[in-house]
Amino acid sequence: MPGTDIAEAQRIVLGELPDLPHLPELPARGPGADMIGRGGVFLTEMPIELYAARWRVAARAGHDLRVARDLLERDLDTMTEQAGEYEGTFKVQVPGPWTLAASLGLPIGGQVLRDFGAARDLAGALADGVGAHVAQVRARLPRARVLLQLDEPSLPAVLAGRVPTESGFATLRSVDPAVARSALSAVITAAGVPVVVHCCAAGVPLQLIREAGAIGVAVDLSLLRDLDPLGEQLDAGMGLFAGVSGRTAEQQADQVRRVWRNLGFPLKTLPEQVVVTPPCGLPGEAKATAALTSVREAGRRLTADLD
Repeated sequence: MPGTDIAEAQRIVLGELPDLPHLPELPARGPGADMIGRGGVFLTEMPIELYAARWRVAARAGHDLRVARDLLERDLDTMTEQAGEYEGTFKVQVPGPWTLAASLGLPIGGQVLRDFGAARDLAGALADGVGAHVAQVRARLPRARVLLQLDEPSLPAVLAGRVPTESGFATLRSVDPAVARSALSAVITAAGVPVVVHCCAAGVPLQLIREAGAIGVAVDLSLLRDLDPLGEQLDAGMGLFAGVSGRTAEQQADQVRRVWRNLGFPLKTLPEQVVVTPPCGLPGEAKATAALTSVREAGRRLTADLD
């Protein structure tokens, strides 16, 4: 979300999304509040630091990691204060192992992804940290059902060998799908709660994500070129967080209806498997609340189709 006031952001989320609120992320606060900096907080025994304005693995925890940890602790305190009595499903999100491996640098240079052994260690460290994080959230929200979102925007590029090297003149070798699935599965299993994998890129590996143990996938509908793979996974019971780009709630609802009809599924099953969301992140502060209101209304319109 835009802005720097976590208390206000949490109030907006709880007010606009009463059926499925989440812990907001505010990257505008600077390093440590960004996705990769926050992800480093969850890497047990693998500290990170800023070097030349980029995050890399460090020999020991320092100032940069303390800032990231303090920001997360502040966010969790705000969540507890405002949502401590919440009784529905509450979502939190962390970066996935492959996006972190593609983004974090090694002390000797290059990304973690260039060293498959280091990438494996990162996945294990993340699994441990995510398990502890989810347990802490569950303790702070004792009446809520926690849903974890793994953010993996880099996953398609990792599988296709399209992640650029540090210099930008080459690309890193591709990761075998079985290896990618195993790392995802380790993190999902360690979470101990239902997990949705979010990927706002083209070519989302839907089957791999379901086989790794995720109960759902979050995608940008406008990036789907072939609906058949999505239909196969939905038919197998996977849930869909449908990122929509229409300007109005009715346009957003129509976008979801059109995809659902093209897949050949009856509209009556749509509310059981679909959550309407923004495609990826939110616009500026003046429009963020309106965007949340719009997707909530789109979801209600789709439910009203059954009445």
